Amino acid sequence: MKTKRVTIQDIANLAGVSKATASLVLNGRGKELRVAQETRKRVLAIAREQHYQPSIHARSLRDNRSHTLGLIVPEITNYGFAVFSHELEMLCREAGIQLLIACTDENPAQESIAVNNMIARQVDGLIVASCQYSDADYLKLSEQLPVVLFDRRPGRSSLPLVMTDSITPTAELISRIAPLHKDELWFLGGQPRLSPTQDRLAGFTEGLISAGVVLKPEWVNTGNYHPSSGYEMFAALCARLGRPPKAVFTAACGLLEGVLRYMSQHHLLDSDIHLASFDDHYLYDSLSLRIDTIRQDNRQLAWHCYDLVSHLIDGKQPQHQQRYLPAMLQIRY
Repeated sequence: MKTKRVTIQDIANLAGVSKATASLVLNGRGKELRVAQETRKRVLAIAREQHYQPSIHARSLRDNRSHTLGLIVPEITNYGFAVFSHELEMLCREAGIQLLIACTDENPAQESIAVNNMIARQVDGLIVASCQYSDADYLKLSEQLPVVLFDRRPGRSSLPLVMTDSITPTAELISRIAPLHKDELWFLGGQPRLSPTQDRLAGFTEGLISAGVVLKPEWVNTGNYHPSSGYEMFAALCARLGRPPKAVFTAACGLLEGVLRYMSQHHLLDSDIHLASFDDHYLYDSLSLRIDTIRQDNRQLAWHCYDLVSHLIDGKQPQHQQRYLPAMLQIRY
């Protein structure tokens, strides 16, 4: 049987009042417009009993807003993006806003489809961790819809942006590790044209210089940010060396996941490999293998993205349109 939504007319009929009166009460204007208290109580009680919910479409027409935000991320199973999404969803929930989430799988074509789907659903604003190499499409889109970029900066974009400063903490961490491994310290990164890879490699290089270590070109390896890429790069490294590497820095949590999977399969978790990574995970505290990490503050990233897009939706000029947040070192080794 086809179900039928409860309407204001249904509530009015059950309460024995006109549709206009029921509408006033359910929209919170009954007392203001002198609807009798008993009538207000009766209408509200029936609405609760019938699980009545106002139509979001009617609200959208009235407010000229959809009260929805769009979030586009490369991979929702990535721990960092998952935590960020959760924090942002809680902020939206508290404000009565629906958050719509789409994943791109690091595919620019899929990202374009996701953006078009969000526009078709008339979201009030977009928050995007883009895998595009240029911000041209988003610059054009921002003329009709507030767009906030986060985690990644395509094409050195001038659009509103929230990112963790990757260079400074990576340089600090590598400057601690490099004196212990002057002859061998490997970098495993994602796509070389993406800003996280560029920034973390810049920090890696700066940290080596600070420690007086010369970067060898073969130490730098790049693929993509899927765990499978971390697995493949680490496996290739072991094959090239004929042994496990002495020290490795991965540019993201997903890459480290692939490295740990390889190490588990080849019984290397009890070895003395010095692992370090950008991004932290609470499970690293439970491993016998000690991993040094750089921890992003996903709660602050989510709050600043929400703050920026909210100002833009309201037609206000936000203070500091591009925001770079600090990160913390988690030293375990």
